[in-house]
Amino acid sequence: MRLLAGSLLVAVLVTAQAAWTEGVLAHESSSDLPGRPVVRAAALYLVELRSGRVLLEKNATRRLPPASLTKIMTALVALEAAPLQSVVKIDARALGHRSSLQFEAGEEFLLQDLVMAMLVTSANDACEAVAWHVGGDDIRFVTMMNERARKLGLKNTHFANPCGFDAPGHYSTASDLSKLTEQALQVPIFPTMVRTVMQDIASVDGKRHIALYTTNDLLLDQEVTGVKTGYTNKAGRCLIASMVKDGHQFLLVGLNLMDQWEQTTQLLRYGQAVMRVGQEGGRP
Repeated sequence: MRLLAGSLLVAVLVTAQAAWTEGVLAHESSSDLPGRPVVRAAALYLVELRSGRVLLEKNATRRLPPASLTKIMTALVALEAAPLQSVVKIDARALGHRSSLQFEAGEEFLLQDLVMAMLVTSANDACEAVAWHVGGDDIRFVTMMNERARKLGLKNTHFANPCGFDAPGHYSTASDLSKLTEQALQVPIFPTMVRTVMQDIASVDGKRHIALYTTNDLLLDQEVTGVKTGYTNKAGRCLIASMVKDGHQFLLVGLNLMDQWEQTTQLLRYGQAVMRVGQEGGRP
């Protein structure tokens, strides 16, 4: 009887000690973690790429218009399908939309420079010219985009045009766009393009020189490494941001994002704080 009572006492003490330890750890963990920020966006996905750890998400699988974030897929398909130094003759049919770079039919540019133009300054005419060159026409190119999306497993993504114009059947999600961007970042020249602040390009004959300026204000921070902005009336402000800090690579996708520059900076700092606390606590 005395042995049984002693065993019960030991069991109670062990249980109490375990509960106390768990409570302390939970308290320390919750007190060390930064406060979860309020996300002012229709959808958001924040991930640390090297560990694959998802740090924050909101409506990450909701289908929404991606605006010019579409151009990441256009760039990926083009860079995988054609040599960088291939010469692109501007097709008159590629100039149906507003020509931000004032191209003229018949002008020739290197594919590399046109992809740079559509990623850095989000030029729709450069985007259309690339699509017509690589696909033979824009419809076939969009088919190539959707086939690439299927191979990447982007089940909630479908494209109707190469540039990101609002259209029926043109949608993606924050999580799909993150996966797409991660793939594009594996293409050797893509990371250089999306972190470019200013670049001059020229026609093959040297008669036209065009200065490209980034649409991404976050690139003023040297730790930011890209990636792409977007806007349409239906999509609102859209942004994919990449940052390398303390050995971590953060990727943030925001769709219909309010106060995009301030909020993105705040969210990236939150991600850094979460990873720092995890690192100090032994979590990768």
